[in-house]
Amino acid sequence: MESKVASQETEAKAAGPEQSAAASESASLRSDGKPQSYSMLEPKMRRIYGQFYREVYYSESKHLDTKTQELISIAASLVAKCQGCIDGHIRKALSVGATEEEISEAISIALAINAAAIVDLTDVAAANLNINHFPSEGPRFRS
Repeated sequence: MESKVASQETEAKAAGPEQSAAASESASLRSDGKPQSYSMLEPKMRRIYGQFYREVYYSESKHLDTKTQELISIAASLVAKCQGCIDGHIRKALSVGATEEEISEAISIALAINAAAIVDLTDVAAANLNINHFPSEGPRFRS
């Protein structure tokens, strides 16, 4: 599977230097005039990332089924705040049969992890500042 980046580079090499520069400039812009994704990453690093991505998601030796991978990817994308990732992984999860409930559960897991991260960060801040606004001797979660 060849990436868009690799095919653009092959076309640019086949063209002459003037055509190559013009083709490269137009290929590097989206229809709205903004730069393409990965525009600040050197071609070598894009290729390495592409190889890694294909190995994770498309390898015959992967251990998780595609639907499970996509549900994990939805949660990870939310925590990483990667909008393009969120859109793509929700779309892919739906295409491989994930239900609305499964996607909702993946989102809820991301929500729980982010909430726990905030608690963890504020616990560290409280320890660093030696403050304890709401002392508790009981269990962490009360009914």
